[in-house]
Amino acid sequence: MRGDPVPLSKILGDQDPVPQSNRIAAAAEASRNLEKAPEISSEAIGESADLKNTVVVVGGGVAGMAAATALADAGFRVTLLERRGYLGGRASSYLHPGTGEIIDNCQHVLFGCCTNLVDFYRRIGVDDRIFWDSRMTLIEPGGRRSVLAPSGLPAPMHGLPGILMSRCFSLTDKLSLAFAFMAILLGPKPREDRSLADWLDTHLQSRGALNRFWRLVIASALNADLEDIRLPIAAKVIRQVFLNSPGAGAMGMSRIPLSDLYGGARGYLEERKGRIVFNASVDSASWNEEKRVWTVTAQSCVFHAETLVLALPFEAAAKLLPKMPANAASEALAETLKSIEHRPICSAHLWFDREITELDHAVLLDRDIHWMYHKSRWQPARNAKASYVELVVSASREFAALSREAALERARTQLAEFFPEVSRARLVKSALIKEMRATFLVPPGVPAVHVGPESPWPNCFLAGDWTDTDWAATMESACRSGYRAAEAACRNQGDPRTILAPDLPPSGFMKMFV
Repeated sequence: MRGDPVPLSKILGDQDPVPQSNRIAAAAEASRNLEKAPEISSEAIGESADLKNTVVVVGGGVAGMAAATALADAGFRVTLLERRGYLGGRASSYLHPGTGEIIDNCQHVLFGCCTNLVDFYRRIGVDDRIFWDSRMTLIEPGGRRSVLAPSGLPAPMHGLPGILMSRCFSLTDKLSLAFAFMAILLGPKPREDRSLADWLDTHLQSRGALNRFWRLVIASALNADLEDIRLPIAAKVIRQVFLNSPGAGAMGMSRIPLSDLYGGARGYLEERKGRIVFNASVDSASWNEEKRVWTVTAQSCVFHAETLVLALPFEAAAKLLPKMPANAASEALAETLKSIEHRPICSAHLWFDREITELDHAVLLDRDIHWMYHKSRWQPARNAKASYVELVVSASREFAALSREAALERARTQLAEFFPEVSRARLVKSALIKEMRATFLVPPGVPAVHVGPESPWPNCFLAGDWTDTDWAATMESACRSGYRAAEAACRNQGDPRTILAPDLPPSGFMKMFV
């Protein structure tokens, strides 16, 4: 059924259906929203003003929005500074000049276990704009399909029937995966210095299990090669997504462009006497110990606040550090940030003149393209009679090095191997997005980043998916970091409130493995 979400009321509560809207009007409104980028106001909070419970949050990505909205709920007067003209950071959308379409910079997916991101969406009133599906369809070249979906068995066995019935895995593959899952569940605590590849070498994984599950489903989801993935991160993904409970692995995707999705944060803050200043690229930040005040300079405007939250990507944080008060701890932080590496993600956006498949999304096996998202099926503003698909290539520097023409042709040709209708359809338009700084990685063997919300300076707190949240670099990690920074800021003011949402509780027999 088109756009048929799996009931997740036990996790997310009842969801109202998304209202249908006219495609042209929706696209025009999205374009206007993206173009609304007001210049920096000359008005700024002066040092002589009452600065009690004021906070400046630098960065309008998921981490910054999570921190800002949580602090607004805690009674802070929030000023959120964003260097661009829209919210979302790396999870944003824009009007693509070559196609005239609003597209996301990359497809972002959440899972049922992403409790803090779900909480944030509820907070800003957009949780009903998420399309949920608990099925994962794996397709081989030639079109043969296997479906992984939770069964009625208790966790952690709820996914076992799907794996056993999958035609894309041989009997040897299935036994390999079962052995690995049991080892993760019952084995010792994973070592920080060990890679997933090294662990798999010692746990009897077949070629099919390596290529069609570990390299595709896990490595591409984490956007890294097996050799570059720390074992604790991989083990956490397996436990949280595949073992913990049936609802934990449900996939959620936005029904509207990402910048529109996060537009809800603006109204949320303004209703609570906060504000967002766009096009505000921060130049420096200084601390006045006598007055206990932060002064933040953004181009020609100066902002003063009692509290500062830096919610920046690691490379932006590294660039700002020399323009902040120097001390031994800030120098150590700068050295830590040097150990973090970027990993690219490529996405090919293809518009066809007809529907090429009835699937909403799929995992594509044995080819460069890994994930197919059929966005015209679950985004109401798209043309439902045609197909708009986004094809995601993760953990592939070779694909990222291709020219635009070569990459798009390879993506279209490989897509036709899975869906024959592609060869008969007319490609109306296409776009290639290379997000070279999509995710970050600290390779095994390099000391892990253990940077919490506390910073090297007074009344200043850190957020971002690169901070230590015990999660991989995801939107959930970013949201957790924002909430943790908000909790630290509240504690600093004598308010010990809990903001971080609890993890999804284990169900079935997984309760025995807590």
